[in-house]
Amino acid sequence: MRCAVLGSPIAHSLSPAMHRAAYAELGLDWSYEAVELDEDGLEPFLSALGDDVRGFSVTAPLKRRTAALVGEASEVVGRLGVANTVLVEDSGLRSDNTDVPGAVAALIERGVERVTSARILGGGATAASMAYAVSTMGAERVELVVREPSRAVEAAQVARGAGLEVTVHTIDEPLIDKLDLLISTVPGEAVGSRSHELVDSSRAVFDVVYDPWPTQLAEAAEQADVRIVSGLDLLAHQAALQVELMTGSRVSPQLLRRAALAELATR
Repeated sequence: MRCAVLGSPIAHSLSPAMHRAAYAELGLDWSYEAVELDEDGLEPFLSALGDDVRGFSVTAPLKRRTAALVGEASEVVGRLGVANTVLVEDSGLRSDNTDVPGAVAALIERGVERVTSARILGGGATAASMAYAVSTMGAERVELVVREPSRAVEAAQVARGAGLEVTVHTIDEPLIDKLDLLISTVPGEAVGSRSHELVDSSRAVFDVVYDPWPTQLAEAAEQADVRIVSGLDLLAHQAALQVELMTGSRVSPQLLRRAALAELATR
């Protein structure tokens, strides 16, 4: 069987290393490749699949487009309009989202078991997934911090749909409240000199970036002795869930994290 990760750019993806490690652990003679694909190419690609294909991981910029194209969807995809997984089944294609349960598992693994308030940097598909994730952990309110308020419209809609009180702020506004969790879905350079201020206003930090690591936020969190969850933690947990969906078998997120770290060490 063949599987792959779809997105653009895709050469940097650690998904092939993780999924191949899973297949080796499970004794499966499956393949997993990285496929460069933009939004315009997604529909024709999905329409031309052979019967030896089992599923795909989906990354930027295809997560919303995938949710729109694939009619059968999990409840989470239906709520978010964001998919990171496509399964090829006898009845057709089905989309799912392992980012949400993967984020929750990554937080719990690092000792963050309940969140009542969160500040999310960014307003894209990942921000929407993270807002929904914290809503399942008891969150009551979330702040979305973006460069332009218009960039937060879809994420804010998802958060409100999950029952969260939502406020939108621009990146240059002062931070007033100390919240349970800071989640960054933006590149490290977008945070810049505000890393320490952001960390000081949070009880835990979740930075979805994993390369390069540590980010400025991660370094600030370590200096302040604030709990930190990394993008690699998220990547490993969501990938383990994808492997289970595609193969029907479970593998340890720790196995996948080790495979990702080994791949990073070669770059």
